[in-house]
Amino acid sequence: MTDLKVILSQDLKVKPKDNELKFGTMFTDHMFVMDYNKDEGWYDAKIVPYGEFSVEPSMMVFHYAQAIFEGLKAYRKHDGEILTFRAIDNFKRLNISAERMCIPRFDECMAKNALYELLRIEKDWVPSQKETSLYIRPFIIATDPYIGVRPSDTYKFFIILSPVGAYYPEGFKPVKIFVTDKYVRAASGGVGFAKTAGNYAASLYAAEEAKKMGYTQVMWLDCAKRKYVEEVGTMNIFFVIENILVTPDLSGGSVLAGITRDSVIKLANHFNMSVEERKISIDEVFDAHEKGKLKEVFGTGTAAVISPVSELNLNGKKITINEGKTGDISQFLYDKLTAVQYGMDKDPFNWVETI
Repeated sequence: MTDLKVILSQDLKVKPKDNELKFGTMFTDHMFVMDYNKDEGWYDAKIVPYGEFSVEPSMMVFHYAQAIFEGLKAYRKHDGEILTFRAIDNFKRLNISAERMCIPRFDECMAKNALYELLRIEKDWVPSQKETSLYIRPFIIATDPYIGVRPSDTYKFFIILSPVGAYYPEGFKPVKIFVTDKYVRAASGGVGFAKTAGNYAASLYAAEEAKKMGYTQVMWLDCAKRKYVEEVGTMNIFFVIENILVTPDLSGGSVLAGITRDSVIKLANHFNMSVEERKISIDEVFDAHEKGKLKEVFGTGTAAVISPVSELNLNGKKITINEGKTGDISQFLYDKLTAVQYGMDKDPFNWVETI
């Protein structure tokens, strides 16, 4: 295991007030960095002051998009303790993305331990106000100065931290979703299941079109038939049809295996809710609404946790879900999940760890 060096900053930033926090705009005093080359493997793991680093214009990540990342959070408990939620699962998923993008695997336990040391150093950056947290962004980029399509021989692994408020300005309130059958996010056999930068670049155009029409996110359909629901721009998606929670399955390899998605499924099962992971067409969703069976729709993701959906729009055909209000199931799962994350309730799954 690589030894972890620590170099502390001598020029600390002024920390923002909890009620001034936005999402992803300010970063803490320190970051984790580790390098890779073929001869040494992953080496030179260190915590250093957050700041710029020098690169060459020919660095391969700029040209061939070998870049992967994760997103997780640290929370401040009511007694001041710092908690993380399913951190090892995020590092496991990062390695799944690494394998798909021809990036060398790393030691997940070493990465988690390095993160925890970084959090101990940056503990005063974890906000305490309701719905605030410290967002954690691990990422790996290809660094060879080379023009030519092949996997890089060198990489950098970073972890940066950012104190955040609610992901959406509206907070935990229903959002409107635009369903696109014109653009696609991913295809079976592609990299849709990997958390890689190119997937998000591919989503931007449709997302901008949706925002111009007053919608918060885009819902993606499958590539082949433009029929089956896959996911939303930054979230997995759930439908409450009668009393059953339905979410697209992961079998096609084009849907991200969300950590929050999995947490919601496990929590729902724990409270004896019926859950189905299966193909669901957009026609079934609209038909269920017409018959009065579509009770709720909500998205799940690390950034927003749970986002109730108030409206779906497909080619101008709009449906309003639950009279535009947050549903009981969405609210219940949000309350239960955040209570576990903030250490306010029992954790039956051993997801939470204290720093």
